Amino acid sequence: MPRMLDVSEDVRAEIGDEEADRLVAGDNAPGSYDCTSCRTPGDSEQERTSTVLFVGEETAVLAFAHATCIPSQVVQVAEEQLQGAVRSITATDAADALGAAHPEQAVLGVTSGLVLIEGELHPALVVEPTAPVARPGSDGDSDEFLPLLIEQGFLPVTDLNQRPGTLPGWSVLVAMGQLHSVLQPGTGGSGQAAWWQAHQPLQVTEGWRAAANKSHTVLVFAAPVGSIGQQPREDLLRDALEKAAANGRLVAAAMPLAGT
Repeated sequence: MPRMLDVSEDVRAEIGDEEADRLVAGDNAPGSYDCTSCRTPGDSEQERTSTVLFVGEETAVLAFAHATCIPSQVVQVAEEQLQGAVRSITATDAADALGAAHPEQAVLGVTSGLVLIEGELHPALVVEPTAPVARPGSDGDSDEFLPLLIEQGFLPVTDLNQRPGTLPGWSVLVAMGQLHSVLQPGTGGSGQAAWWQAHQPLQVTEGWRAAANKSHTVLVFAAPVGSIGQQPREDLLRDALEKAAANGRLVAAAMPLAGT
């Protein structure tokens, strides 16, 4: 039976016309599936369904999503992350995840949580280095983490009850229901590159994912080493964020979701 599948030109170019036609005809496409975005069941015989192709250096995985969640598209993912997804490896808490991010190879810790702003819960990521971040090419010992981010468009947070502005060209990749990376504009207009990338896809809570799917936006807060710490509860995380903001040690930006 033909499926109600959307196959974008980018996906068709990757998998070929013959395979794309077989999918639409229902030969290789599942009837029921778990949406790669919202993780709830879908049925390609009953509702419009997007084909989403996750592509690594050597591996490609075709997934399906409600067309109302995300459009059909190709999502570039690091090979090791894609292999991890294929093996269904689950990561530890996001607070324990570390990734090499800046050109100066600062190691960043990332924590996910929900932040209440104007009566609404917003999905947030809190980024904090494990050590001071020097400016690339400098020999100084000063921590330049916040100045570097401000130069890239992040803005200082003075009031945690105000939603930060959107940072053009940046986005947060949540693929297959897990956090993969924070993307920044590539050099020379070459698309996007990973600013922070998880060693393995990171689990986020159902509440976080639901809020992200509702707003299609993630708030990214960043603070210098020692400002936030790994807080076990979201109320303690908020207290730490408010303290960092009061001390002029917090910047933030809103970023759209990429991929899901």
